Amino acid sequence: MKYQFHPESQMMSLGYSPEWSEGAIKCPIFQTSTFVFKNAKEGKAFFEIAYGLREKEENEKVGLIYSRINNPDLEILEQRIAVWEKAEDCASFESGMSAITTVLLEFLKPGDLLLCSKPLYGGTDHFVNFFLKSIRVNVIGFDGFENETEILERIEKSGFAKNLAMIYVETPANPTNSITDIAMCRSIADLYLQKNNKEVIIAVDNTYMGPLWQHPLELGADLSLYSATKYLAGHSDLIAGACCGNKSIISRVRVLRTFLGNMIAPYTAWLLMRSLETLKLRMEKQAENAIKIAEFLVNHPKIEKIYYLGNLRPEDGRQYELYKKQYFSAGAMISFDIKGTEEDAFRFIDNLKLIKLAVSLGSTESLVEHPYTMTHAGVEESHKKQMHITEKMIRLSVGVENYNDLIWDIKQALG
Repeated sequence: MKYQFHPESQMMSLGYSPEWSEGAIKCPIFQTSTFVFKNAKEGKAFFEIAYGLREKEENEKVGLIYSRINNPDLEILEQRIAVWEKAEDCASFESGMSAITTVLLEFLKPGDLLLCSKPLYGGTDHFVNFFLKSIRVNVIGFDGFENETEILERIEKSGFAKNLAMIYVETPANPTNSITDIAMCRSIADLYLQKNNKEVIIAVDNTYMGPLWQHPLELGADLSLYSATKYLAGHSDLIAGACCGNKSIISRVRVLRTFLGNMIAPYTAWLLMRSLETLKLRMEKQAENAIKIAEFLVNHPKIEKIYYLGNLRPEDGRQYELYKKQYFSAGAMISFDIKGTEEDAFRFIDNLKLIKLAVSLGSTESLVEHPYTMTHAGVEESHKKQMHITEKMIRLSVGVENYNDLIWDIKQALG
């Protein structure tokens, strides 16, 4: 009888055999730069596959060459992330931005058109609107409240419709939690495949939801991207990124990663494997805490507006429908507007005693930051206003602390 273990069970041993390492129950850190070949013929075969010179033959294994190309910790980690994502394959990186920029560079060239959702994380926004534009990639932005007809009109009016090469989506958006319809993006991509006879890649930054609360690949995306620093790692002690998809598309990403040299390090991969063992426990607790905090904020007289998926109702129309269709949870990210000005927002932040002021998210400790002057400081002023990222907005990443303590801290900081 064949039985399929759940992802949280597979995280304990998937991809590793204790007999490889003197019976060690946990995979060790393979802290080595290079690996020895049995003979020259084997070395040749390993490089042919690694450099994409030929397809792997049936039952042929990809051999270890050099830790810039592959490493046991890196490969085992990638297997485990792919299980959470329900993906064929995964490529890991030294940071989330490494994953994002490698994907954008692999699938875009000068003259191409990139259609991207907004708002985007500040680092992604800067790369798209400054670097990509500097190498003559054309960019069109849209928000989650626009429908397919409106977006198609925008593409056609751009003059670059024949060059649409990629749709890049961050959903829910950082920091507003606005939702983009991934299935709609698939429909647009398929339409332009037929019109232009050119594949349009859909990449989704799934960092806000982690691999528990949204599965972009099942919704029509080609690639699911992560700052693995966040929920996947979850302890504020490492920087990493990941990209999941089918084997052929990840093979392309992995080849470029080899030459850019932005792969994950063995020790970082080992730390991430440790974190994946508690991923479900951590994320479920964070989501439970977020519900309690959102309930408190809704009734507070000093809170003007809350940006939290769990507060969406049928009267919110399409955003509510997308929330019910795309997500398994409201997540643990809450943004809210304080009544007042930047000074009032800063006063609240500085009065907190338990919640820490720091950028990043998804870790065991709760973190607060001011998007307007911090994570999204580099976003153009007009774009911030369009996306409701104002001086009074606070972004809260909810941790695993006792929710009563978190609510007490928020209450006393509001005064």
